Amino acid sequence: MKFPQRSCFRWQLWITLLCCFCTTALAAPTSKKKKSGKSTSAKKSQTVRKAKPVRPALPPEPEFLPGGVPNTRAAAVIVIDARSGEVLYEKNADAPRAPASTVKLLTSLVVAERGYLDQMVTVMPSDTFAEPTRLNVKAGETYRRIDLLRALLVKSPNDVAQMLARDYAGTPEAFAHAMNQRARAAGATNSHFVNPNGLPNPRQYSTARDLAMIARAAYANPTIRSTVAMPQMVFRYNDGRVRELENTNKVLKRLPYCNGMKTGYTNLAGSCLISSASRPGRDVITVILGHTKPRIWQDSAAFLTWALWRNPAMAATSASGSQ
Repeated sequence: MKFPQRSCFRWQLWITLLCCFCTTALAAPTSKKKKSGKSTSAKKSQTVRKAKPVRPALPPEPEFLPGGVPNTRAAAVIVIDARSGEVLYEKNADAPRAPASTVKLLTSLVVAERGYLDQMVTVMPSDTFAEPTRLNVKAGETYRRIDLLRALLVKSPNDVAQMLARDYAGTPEAFAHAMNQRARAAGATNSHFVNPNGLPNPRQYSTARDLAMIARAAYANPTIRSTVAMPQMVFRYNDGRVRELENTNKVLKRLPYCNGMKTGYTNLAGSCLISSASRPGRDVITVILGHTKPRIWQDSAAFLTWALWRNPAMAATSASGSQ
């Protein structure tokens, strides 16, 4: 039996449409599954990326301790009455530490107490080998001992410290012996000094308490006391050149009643400062070791101010807060 060509064409068209419909129907669930898979992946991603809980910030350290004592992060501190020697506050005051250039206060005390400060001192070649801070005096030049002493306390040049030590004792070892004797006489029994400038040496150490005792002895010396209070000085070289030396103690310009004393710094020691202040009826000394700049200037000024105007009735409170 033969069908007309037009009927065959219609049957082929219907079969083609039926196939397309079936293909679409079968593909639809697969498409839904893929979408479902993407949704699950997104949920997992959201779970992984969930923000961590924020930790609460630590409360800031108090600015003052009980008794109104200034708080500080310095490694060691002591505050004393320069007249009586009474300890007003201390923190790690007996911990051995590198003293850096605060040693030069002891060097100056040894030289000043011998006297003859108007005598001339000749620079030797060995005096000039002292880094890093130098006055750059030259071998063969001559200077008054008092001018060298003032330059040492104001600007802290290492070559001048070496020169004064050699002039005093002949050798660094002999001068170190004189330094240790004078330190013990001042009551500093937990220190050992091996050079006059404070350059790093594992055998050289001191404590905040010992340095306070040395500072108190230096504070009683009129020559040293007047020199450490100088904001600047003019040094005249043999060839006529002049150099203005600015005091390394920045508290002198920040605090009207500050009147000395000596700075120090090495990588090992950190920033160190012995400072003093006075007002009618009261003199105080603060020693700060192992600190940072510029905080050491601020903390030193704060301790001096507290010590000068503290209420003696609160002394027991501040003493109980000492470490």
